[in-house]
Amino acid sequence: MEANNKTNNDPNFYRVIVVGGGFAGVGAAIKLKEAGIEDFILLEKAHEMGGVWRENTYPGCACDVPSALYSYSFAPNPAWSRVFAEQKEIKQYLFDVVKHYDVMPHVRLNCEALKAQWCDVENCWIIQTAQGELRSQFAILACGPMHEPVLPKVKGIEDFKGEIFHSSQWRHDLDLTGKRVAVIGTGASAVQFVPQIQPLVENLTIFQRTAQWILPKSDMPLVKPLRTLFKLLPITQQLMRGSVYGIFETINGGIQSTAAMREFQKLAQWHLNHYIKDKILRAKLTPNFIIGCKRILQSNNWYPSLAQPNVDVIASGLAEVQGNVLIASNGERAEADVIILGTGFEIAEPPIANRVYNRFGQRMSEVWQGSPEGYMGTMVADCPNGFLMFGPNVAVSSSAFIIIEAQLNYIVDALKQAIELDIQTIETDPFVMQLFNEKVQAALQKTVWNTGGCQSYFIDRNGRNSTVWPWTTFKLKEQMHRFNLEEYRIDYHAEVEKADL
Repeated sequence: MEANNKTNNDPNFYRVIVVGGGFAGVGAAIKLKEAGIEDFILLEKAHEMGGVWRENTYPGCACDVPSALYSYSFAPNPAWSRVFAEQKEIKQYLFDVVKHYDVMPHVRLNCEALKAQWCDVENCWIIQTAQGELRSQFAILACGPMHEPVLPKVKGIEDFKGEIFHSSQWRHDLDLTGKRVAVIGTGASAVQFVPQIQPLVENLTIFQRTAQWILPKSDMPLVKPLRTLFKLLPITQQLMRGSVYGIFETINGGIQSTAAMREFQKLAQWHLNHYIKDKILRAKLTPNFIIGCKRILQSNNWYPSLAQPNVDVIASGLAEVQGNVLIASNGERAEADVIILGTGFEIAEPPIANRVYNRFGQRMSEVWQGSPEGYMGTMVADCPNGFLMFGPNVAVSSSAFIIIEAQLNYIVDALKQAIELDIQTIETDPFVMQLFNEKVQAALQKTVWNTGGCQSYFIDRNGRNSTVWPWTTFKLKEQMHRFNLEEYRIDYHAEVEKADL
């Protein structure tokens, strides 16, 4: 089959280069192999695979999507030990999938993609890496959004006298016992690690810029008889996956309606009232936006930990650091020996955009000017044959695997058609892309993401929602079921080139 053959005599030229060794990149490798496309390489910057689940090792790190749905549909894991799997188990699942599908022969570890540029002269991607220059006809950028931490710009923070680190760069060598610890941020990571460290520390000060809605987390161990049932009768786990998917899709659909989310919010309000009896603290922890406007968080021990006598919540962001004294925007002060930054990751502006250059030598980030835009969340302007996983306006309130599998189905179908029809380049049609983005933005206007009354990472620095898919995941999968070449600009290999083959 032609797809198996080397497309170029250059040993550093490949049909496809995949960038990133997390679940998106591993999924791309598996689907390429399934399609008979063996002439590809996967570049991973680190010494091992894992993506976000390699980077984040903080105490309590776990998924906030049930394990049954947080996995490839084609590679179920009957051995999950909990409803919500923890970091080590998820990372091991990725390793197991890599081994089962024999992905490693295609992988180059410690090979960071430093720059990727499309070259019209050679009709290929030129990728500069830590191990030299590589070329490919197609590139799949599967870098994911949650690996480059956001570090706050706070006056005097560089002169802090104690220890400071981001939650994704956890200092396991640092014993927090008896320390005065300040946590900056109350997002998804903080909600998980704060309850783990609270019993250890002398005093814990939480700097909360924005209160979060927290739902109860229906987590529990998956007992051995149930795991055995999943293994012997896989349809039972498929049914569980389907029911979980239905729940998340209901929430995803509800976000289209502020009235529906106000009703859903009553559960989060009950959760807050149940655990936080102190009226002053409860007022601090009560959000002033509709649930769903920000990422919906789940925890059974966040509120109980904040109610402990060694915890102080400052309902304000950190403004300045003077020695060991932290000063909030509202003037409140706290002393700390350790600062833990729970400030999250850059979502609205993907870090890979600073390393990808279009045919005119412009960085993707320069073209976007803070508002990422593409077509079907997968291809962007003036970057032929380049596919972006988790691209603009493709995020959903569900499992990342829903996006991954939908996009990979779309991308691999494009590659199969390109090989079969001897297509040289595929690129976005400016008119089609503009029309698509106008529809997306119009559909987002009435959603809770845009009208819920919060400032979230879904909204970019220009005030535009360039992150979220506004419709159901059913529509996402339907629109990505087939790569429609008529929606793109296509160039075929010249007849004279075909004659020479």
